[in-house]
Amino acid sequence: MSAPVSEQSIELAIGGMTCASCAARIEKRLNRLEGVTASVNYATEKAKVSYPDSVTPQQLIERVVDTGYTAEVHAPAEPPAIHQDSALSPATALRNRLLLTLAMALPVVAMAMIPALQFRNWQWLSLTLAAPVVFWGGAGFHRAAWSNARHGAATMDTLISLGTLAAFAWSVYALFFGDAGMPGMKHGFSLAVERTSAASNIYFEVATGVIVFILAGRYFETRSKERAGSALRALLEMGAKDVAVLRDNREVRVPIAELRSGELFLVRPGEKVATDGVVAEGSSAIDMSLLTGESMPVEVAPGDAVVGATVNAGGMLTVRATRVGADTQLAQMATLVEQAQNGKAPVQRLADRVAGVFVPIVLAITAVTLIGWLVSGASVATAFGAAVAVLIIACPCALGLATPTALLVGTGRGAQLGILIKGPQVLESTRRIDTVVLDKTGTVTTGTMSLAQVVPDGGTDPGELLAVAASVEHGSEHPLARAVVTGAAARGLTPDPVRQFVNHGGKGVQGLVGERAVVIGRTALLEDWSIVLPDTLARAKSDAEAAGRTAIVVAWDGVARGVLVIADAIKPTSADAVVQMRALGLTPVLLTGDNAAAARSVADRVGIDEVIAEVLPSDKLDVVKRLQDEGKVVAMVGDGVNDAAALAQADLGLAMGTGTDVAIEAGDITLVRGDLRTVASAIRLSRTTLRTIKGNLFWAFGYNVAAIPLAAAGLLNPMLAGAAMALSSVFVVSNSLRLRRFHD
Repeated sequence: MSAPVSEQSIELAIGGMTCASCAARIEKRLNRLEGVTASVNYATEKAKVSYPDSVTPQQLIERVVDTGYTAEVHAPAEPPAIHQDSALSPATALRNRLLLTLAMALPVVAMAMIPALQFRNWQWLSLTLAAPVVFWGGAGFHRAAWSNARHGAATMDTLISLGTLAAFAWSVYALFFGDAGMPGMKHGFSLAVERTSAASNIYFEVATGVIVFILAGRYFETRSKERAGSALRALLEMGAKDVAVLRDNREVRVPIAELRSGELFLVRPGEKVATDGVVAEGSSAIDMSLLTGESMPVEVAPGDAVVGATVNAGGMLTVRATRVGADTQLAQMATLVEQAQNGKAPVQRLADRVAGVFVPIVLAITAVTLIGWLVSGASVATAFGAAVAVLIIACPCALGLATPTALLVGTGRGAQLGILIKGPQVLESTRRIDTVVLDKTGTVTTGTMSLAQVVPDGGTDPGELLAVAASVEHGSEHPLARAVVTGAAARGLTPDPVRQFVNHGGKGVQGLVGERAVVIGRTALLEDWSIVLPDTLARAKSDAEAAGRTAIVVAWDGVARGVLVIADAIKPTSADAVVQMRALGLTPVLLTGDNAAAARSVADRVGIDEVIAEVLPSDKLDVVKRLQDEGKVVAMVGDGVNDAAALAQADLGLAMGTGTDVAIEAGDITLVRGDLRTVASAIRLSRTTLRTIKGNLFWAFGYNVAAIPLAAAGLLNPMLAGAAMALSSVFVVSNSLRLRRFHD
């Protein structure tokens, strides 16, 4: 039996692509290598490639170079270059070329369109101004077309280059060998192609106008793509740039790249935490809003974990680095976003296939248009004008930009809102979801015990009851004790000193508070002290336990004084989250291993009708399968290790970012905040992004389907065709940029 072939993956940064058909051609050439699976994204200019051991990265790069483009291994851990204010910015270079080209093209277009400006020998000035526009302004199109031709391919640049060079060449022919060069020559201008004498027409305004319009389209497209990627850049730039490391008992400030796992570093008030780590010394409050959106700082002390890029809002901290570089939570978030942006949704693959065959089809239509007009008896000028209009109007820019620009903006906006979408295929899943399964602990509830109710007997003050209990429980580290102490502190109660503290394992605690001999715990501990629970307190305890809560009894001086009810607190946003899910047409289902009474109590308080309780961790997967077998399309929301299998099985897995790494890895969408409302926000963002993609594709397909027949019929001037083609791309990118205004 042959040994299994191991597969590796790599990301290549591609240079020289100018349209969707370029991406389709590179993808096709890479996929011809045995065992290679490649996906090339025109908007992000990257190729995601899976390849076997028999293929090397260098071979992949050489294959791209042989196709006529550049390629290099992309380093995802490094922030992308910031171009906005740089002289090297592609958008800046295009803008400069556009402005100079526009300055020379405007007189050419104006003279051609306005007969009053056609002074004696104006046509020769048009030639003088048009030549640099065509050959310098359009140099990028011509170089790309020539490169593609040498590799036996045709792309959008082929159409632009052929159209503009043909218009320029015909005009030169008419000037030198026809009647157009005669002094005093004049001709009118029409947005339609007219039947006139071939030898007396010049098309300099077409050649220059088309190049200006398409350069303008390229400029706005490039600038929009740079803006679209700003969310990812902002995410990557959140981190600290340098760090104060403790080496040989001395503080040394070094660049963040030199920090190593295991080293101690200092975080002063107001500074960013350099990397993920654990607090070794000091206590403070950490502002997590950059990563989670939560405005309330989180208190940390020795032993607590901290996340890189968060801000120290309080005291001095000494932190031991646990994860650095590409392993940090910030870097992993950025990687998730970038992977999603570089992928392709299923709807995009159809567009890619169309773009791949579109150019040859357009060239064939152009030839048929030219021959058809000539056969019909039209002049060469009329036939030529219609053919050039077909060449120019058909460029499939909008088709190639429809999906990737929406993905780029949508996933970037999601990252800003704490919603990390792992891949474009996730967008398709959100459209069909009708059922949301919510794990209870840590998802609907906080996952930590808290004081829910104080029930005193008839003669005891509730505040006194809680204060005495907190004084004794202050000596215990048990989660129930912590809940009592925290509950008392939240009510402004200060514990008194406790003496002769004793912990009875599994039963409770006892101690002296002032002159009171206090006993707190289970009924069994009180029975040891011959303390009888009165009917009112026994009923309160029974009701709490029936609701799935924990009840502990407080007694002193031999008399039961009250019951403290402890529960896993429901997150304050959970009920609102359920309302938002229902508004999206989703049916929420509560899934838990707790008893039915506890589950029903939580479900009633947040507004969930369907409850599946007493489910073992290993059975959560089976529950999701059963719902799917019933014909439901299931989204699963969870945060624990025991949720990972169910998250992977679900049609859409949403992992709470406050949960375990394995759950986050298994999910399709990671919700950085612990707020359940982000589930609805994630689904709305995904659906909005998908709608934007479909709207873009409808426009791009519809534009070409409608425009090509008009051009072939001679109803579009070639210059107007160039403007329409450029505007279609600008429309698609601008439509995608509307996603930046999405709010949760």
